[in-house]
Amino acid sequence: MARMDTTADISPTPSHAPATPAPGALAGASAPGVETAASSPTTEGTGSGDVPTPPAGEVRGRFAPTPSGRMHLGNVWCALVNWLAVRSAGGTLVLRIEDLDRRVVPAGAEQAMLDDLRWLGLDWDEGPYRQSERAGLYADAARRLVDAGLTYPCFCSRADLHAADAPHASDGTPIYPGTCRDLSPDEVARRLELARQGRGHRAALRLRVPASDDPRGTIGVTDAVYGAHEECLARECGDFVIRRSDGIYAYQLAVTVDDALMGVNLVVRGRDLLGSCARQVYLQRLLGYAHPSYAHLPMLMAQDGTRRLSKRDHDADLGFMREHFGRPEVLLGRLAHLAGLRPTDEPTTARELLDGFSWAAIRRAAGLTDEGGAPIPGARPHDIPVAGSFFMV
Repeated sequence: MARMDTTADISPTPSHAPATPAPGALAGASAPGVETAASSPTTEGTGSGDVPTPPAGEVRGRFAPTPSGRMHLGNVWCALVNWLAVRSAGGTLVLRIEDLDRRVVPAGAEQAMLDDLRWLGLDWDEGPYRQSERAGLYADAARRLVDAGLTYPCFCSRADLHAADAPHASDGTPIYPGTCRDLSPDEVARRLELARQGRGHRAALRLRVPASDDPRGTIGVTDAVYGAHEECLARECGDFVIRRSDGIYAYQLAVTVDDALMGVNLVVRGRDLLGSCARQVYLQRLLGYAHPSYAHLPMLMAQDGTRRLSKRDHDADLGFMREHFGRPEVLLGRLAHLAGLRPTDEPTTARELLDGFSWAAIRRAAGLTDEGGAPIPGARPHDIPVAGSFFMV
């Protein structure tokens, strides 16, 4: 499949290149909207020619899990709310497997995920589409950014980026200081040659962001749960990677391209990804894509409230929960009650939750509003701890 070479296929960008063109002004920019195809909706997706054109005004959401292990309770929570948000609006739900790096996908993980979704009663209308089969689309978008002079090769190592004296955002993420931003063409060529010879770091591809005093670099979104959210790209992340040094396209570029070409206009995901909005909206502007609506969910936390549930820590994976609870209705009822969607934890199906679904309930669960839906002045959003009693049968 198409992919830009990690060393030879990156042209250096002059240091005086503009930080950003007018929105959608890149050569060859597609109109805001969707990727078209002559085919009707399919059950199995691959590359660029299999995504149908959605009707105007249709709500289109997506559940986009990473098959890095068995689904856990937090994944089920996100999948359920995605499903409820789309189904309650009479929309279309797309299933996309975010397997950009197939080397880290355990054997059988994707099939287990599909089986778990079916067991839960969370169906989908299109897909599964797989990012590992769509690299040519990401290459096209990256090439447009390169041709517009908005990128440059970065030779920094992971150790360089995580150095103790490097600037870090509040969540611990390194803020790129621009080390390679203004390398001369001769220096870029020298380092590329060293990389070809195996004597230097291979180049990642970074996207320039506007300076901190440029208003174009301050991106705001209105989230359905957390309200107004604003970030200055230069201060919060700096120039960011759109293709890794191993040639794999980065998450921020891939999901931006996929959401646009799949016509996704409602993105529901965990609060841990709220900080990705600014980078994705910036890419949408550059590539001429429409902006979706966003809804970020409070995270489900371990009982002590100090860490979120994760696959890495084997927290309540769905294999255990299927055996433990026996029926999906038991699990869904407890999850709906935990998240404020039901007053009791009685067993229920996903479809029975549709009538009671609202973003107001999610906002209450996040600690942003009172029982009457009124904002709580000075409220600090919180996540949702999962007590041990959740698992009692």
